[in-house]
Amino acid sequence: MSKKIVLGITGGIAAYKCAELVRRLSERGAEVKVVMTDSAQEFITPLTMQAVSGNPVSTSLLDPQAEAAMGHIEFAKWADLILVAPATANTIAKMVQGVADDLLTTLLLATPAKVAIAPAMNQQMYRHPATQANLATLAQRDIAIWGPASGEQACGDVGQGRMLEPLELVDLCLTTEQPQILQGKTISITAGPTREPLDPVRFISNHSSGKMGFALAHAAHALGAKVNLIHGPVTLTAASTIKTVPVESALDMHKAALNYAPKSDIFIGCAAVADYRAKDISTQKLKKQGDNMIIELQKNPDIIADVASLASNRPFTVGFAAETNDVEAYAKAKLNNKKLDLICANDVSQEGIGFNSDDNAMTLFWPEGKRQLTTQSKENIAFSILEIIASQLK
Repeated sequence: MSKKIVLGITGGIAAYKCAELVRRLSERGAEVKVVMTDSAQEFITPLTMQAVSGNPVSTSLLDPQAEAAMGHIEFAKWADLILVAPATANTIAKMVQGVADDLLTTLLLATPAKVAIAPAMNQQMYRHPATQANLATLAQRDIAIWGPASGEQACGDVGQGRMLEPLELVDLCLTTEQPQILQGKTISITAGPTREPLDPVRFISNHSSGKMGFALAHAAHALGAKVNLIHGPVTLTAASTIKTVPVESALDMHKAALNYAPKSDIFIGCAAVADYRAKDISTQKLKKQGDNMIIELQKNPDIIADVASLASNRPFTVGFAAETNDVEAYAKAKLNNKKLDLICANDVSQEGIGFNSDDNAMTLFWPEGKRQLTTQSKENIAFSILEIIASQLK
């Protein structure tokens, strides 16, 4: 299930970061609804937040259409998490006093959901005894306080009071309240394509975006695992709490995988690794040589098979099979031939899933069972895969 998050934006300069925050949350499979105070709308428009969230933005407690159905109460019940970001000194003080003079503060009193705040204010305001006392009170009430960070502020001051960066908040949002079924486990994951050079400017690669592997990495961290993410050339960004190991070629990925696998409880080979590389790589750009060019290729090492064959410290090993036909037959053969513990198979010829898509559909096979995952976000697929893996470890 995707996480339901209400983002409450208040009137601080850091409000401009909320568009990026919502976009990143949506990329990770969360459903986000935005509530804005009057002051917040002076810094960023409701139209901007509607565009990035895909949902109407709520700004008024006294909206006749919404309140005909007690809209603010239903809104409060809908959320799994309410995050106030940026949380100004004024809003923090209102929360302590139980003031309900706008939609956001009313929701905060009416919700049974977890509440978190991301403080953002001038460093002197943050250090003021009143603000510190208010934060202490909220902490006693089990309100999560995320940040603030230190650094240069919009006013020119330097000190504590900056709102945490969007990716840090995304990570905190998605790990809060998740069952820690992988607590204490280390997972190494490969993701994305590899690039096999032909000369200084050309290479062989594939259409993998890395989205499935990155989704697995974020889900694994949310479930309590320590994560090593070995990835080829991608445009994605991982949370700062995930160790990333960028590589280029299949040989690079093979070396990194065999370094991290023996130190891992689980290894997931999600990368689309090139099967072959050029036997001879030209040191100069190759020139046209008539209508045809012959390039001799040689086979790359089989990363997932080599991990599964480790004689000592072998992790629980999971492979992926991206096929265009006879998906089940090829997946089961790969499971058996490479001596894997589990394999995730998908049909990349289907429109709307697989390479470069935000959604996926998979069938998981292991020696004693099978599980089909219907089309849904790659983030949801990732959680389902990891839940199945965790059940196999028991």
